Amino acid sequence: MKTTPFTQFHIELGAKMVPFAGYNMPIEYVGINEEHITVREKVGVFDVSHMGEVWVKGPNAVDFLQYVTSNDITALQDNKIQYTCFPNGKGGIVDDFLVYRVDAQTYLLVVNAGNTAKDWDWLCSIAPKFNLTIGKELYNASSEMAQLAVQGPLAMKAMQKLTNEPIENMEYYTFKKIDFAGIKDVIFSITGYTGSGGCEIYCANEDAVKLWKAVFEAGAEFGIKPIGLGARDTLRLEMGFCLYGNDISESTSPLEAGLGWITKFVDHKNFIDKDYMLNLKAQGLKRKLVGFVMVDRGIPRQHYEIVDAQGEVIGEVTSGTMSPMMKIGIGMGYVLTPYAKADTEIFIRVRNKDLKAKTVKLPIYKK
Repeated sequence: MKTTPFTQFHIELGAKMVPFAGYNMPIEYVGINEEHITVREKVGVFDVSHMGEVWVKGPNAVDFLQYVTSNDITALQDNKIQYTCFPNGKGGIVDDFLVYRVDAQTYLLVVNAGNTAKDWDWLCSIAPKFNLTIGKELYNASSEMAQLAVQGPLAMKAMQKLTNEPIENMEYYTFKKIDFAGIKDVIFSITGYTGSGGCEIYCANEDAVKLWKAVFEAGAEFGIKPIGLGARDTLRLEMGFCLYGNDISESTSPLEAGLGWITKFVDHKNFIDKDYMLNLKAQGLKRKLVGFVMVDRGIPRQHYEIVDAQGEVIGEVTSGTMSPMMKIGIGMGYVLTPYAKADTEIFIRVRNKDLKAKTVKLPIYKK
């Protein structure tokens, strides 16, 4: 099992460690609810060094990325970030990920930890068509980089102490290369997977220990705490952010998943599955991903059936939990399209009992 450069700190802090995406990762330190609330109200730090990082460079980088991704790469400017996905050629999704544009010929892809090897193989299979040399223009840097996500309303105030570069008012989905905590050329970005504000900090593995110590020292006065992957999941679910393997997969279309906004049908872009998705759009979607809240008491879980008032199965839960902020069961799931409108009554089958719920507009948790 792999470790991250921060694993020693997790163990010293008494984290409950579990295997995740081939890594030994902290699921929680003091409890998911408490950690969740820390991020919503103060500042928390996630070790996300298990994420994958792939560089795409050279004169053919744009053409390659236009073909393998659903979003329009040409809309990106330097120091901007784009959310997108890899269509799989069969109507589904290889992965969802972020693209960082350094310049017109240099892009960093940040992919899901559990999909890094699969994504790399997928990109390598297509690279020769665009004359990208594997190991040069297409380069897997996943094992060389460490990453911390510092999240919460006080995150940027705390992190500003570690750099002379103004970062507190950075725009959403932008990044800078800066000197940070005495470390040169840190990639500092504003994307977030919690809905509570904050940043991501990328550095070389050899600078990771220095980064961890500096971040926690700077955040001490703001009540900074380490946060495990358990709270990362409950935080993203309250915001209605998709999790690969739950809400999106090789068998879900970006359109069904509500990701039409990252699927760009523009004339200058020919991408994998473009014709398939155009047909799907023209025919109308049979099912859609929705957020919902429980009306009856109960906690929805992945794979629970969603039924109508007559008990007919109309879908399936993809993610579910008890919301630490709302104190009720919440979830996401695919339902037949007629049931996808907000405020529609649905039922979640929990241990052979049909419990009432209703669909809601995302995010599920409104501050």
